[in-house]
Amino acid sequence: MALPPDPLTPGDVPSAAVAAPGAVPGTGGESFVVTAERLVAGGVALARRPEGKVVLVEGAYPGERVRVRLTSTSKGVDRAETVEVVEASPGRRAPHCAHVDDGCGGCDLALLDPDHQRDAKVEMVRDGLRRLGRVPAPEVRAGPALAEEAFRTTMRLAVTDGRAGLRALASHDVVALDHCVVAHPLLDELVAEGRFGEADEVVLRVGASTGERLALVRPTATAVSLPDDVVVVGADELAAGRRAWIHEELAGRRWRISAGSFFQTRADGARALVDVVREMTADVLSTGGDPAPGGGDGPATLVDAYCGVGLFSGALLDPAGPTGASGWRGLAVERNRSSVADARHNLSGLPVRVVGSAVERFRAPRADVVVADPARSGLGRRGVEVLAGTGAARLVLVSCDVASAGRDVALLAEEGYRLVEAVVVDLFPHTHHVEVVSCFDREPL
Repeated sequence: MALPPDPLTPGDVPSAAVAAPGAVPGTGGESFVVTAERLVAGGVALARRPEGKVVLVEGAYPGERVRVRLTSTSKGVDRAETVEVVEASPGRRAPHCAHVDDGCGGCDLALLDPDHQRDAKVEMVRDGLRRLGRVPAPEVRAGPALAEEAFRTTMRLAVTDGRAGLRALASHDVVALDHCVVAHPLLDELVAEGRFGEADEVVLRVGASTGERLALVRPTATAVSLPDDVVVVGADELAAGRRAWIHEELAGRRWRISAGSFFQTRADGARALVDVVREMTADVLSTGGDPAPGGGDGPATLVDAYCGVGLFSGALLDPAGPTGASGWRGLAVERNRSSVADARHNLSGLPVRVVGSAVERFRAPRADVVVADPARSGLGRRGVEVLAGTGAARLVLVSCDVASAGRDVALLAEEGYRLVEAVVVDLFPHTHHVEVVSCFDREPL
């Protein structure tokens, strides 16, 4: 594995970081110089015009002085694009991948070194919890360090002329890839050598521990050419009832993951999330048994909301696992039919009932612990109302979007849940995307 390039000195700015004024798509708006303060939700830099008005800047990193061109304006916030880096961040570096210069939009923080990325993401989460979550001084820390290359075991790719690629930045154009720095080697081989006929999209998935590989091709798998070990299925075949899956092994269990099911995009990332959630629930789960910790009748209950293939309930409620949560029962809730089928398979033999339902329409019973891993849009008001209705003393929220995490924190506070801490797990190096695991305790009534 090649090491990333050394960080550049502030005066040594790579050509990819500076666009000639005529090369910047925009409106021909006003040009001025600002200092980027920090990254905020969406990966843009927050800066201020000389008169103090906030401007959100694309293509700038914390601490940099950049010349920008205004692209839109409103009463509260302006938006702008970087046209010149006047004074670069010490963390700015040469691209870690040749496809960055080709315009590939897969890594929007490609020119910021990993250490500065992690610091910027922790501050981005802290900012979101302050502004949107209305928590004056949120406790935010970085989670376990993960690999920065060769990690992705799932990728959704566009197809052009039979080749797989990623969209260009701010464009629908496809940059064909002959190598992807972040792809697991078993997946990278398929990116480089796969030919996908007349498809317009392919989802590639591999098991890092099992070596199994799968390609879900849309709209059809006609004329697809991949190695013989790859399970190839067309979206039209799935719609007609065909099932196809791979397996992954982590958290002491073997997981079936079907072509149409959700699973984290990297196996080590899924393991890291499980470890953080275990840490946040260990004191409650260790009480176990009958009566329940909250004083109710019957065994203690964990609700695993938006459970996917059952990862958290399976990892937490396995009596033979590290948590050893004997005496507990689980209720796993998921709306996606493929994921529901996998969860029932994966959780067989454990004291967990899987319910096929949208969380927002679910009549939740009383519970002692809730773990929720919603989609990018977050819990929303209705999801918060349903989960708060369980009366759980401990709630752990896994968010994949900083803005939705902030909004959900504010909504949970209205229902009596106090944010204890948030842990930033960097599943997506070289991008502004991040997972945030937040722990809440219910305030006494």
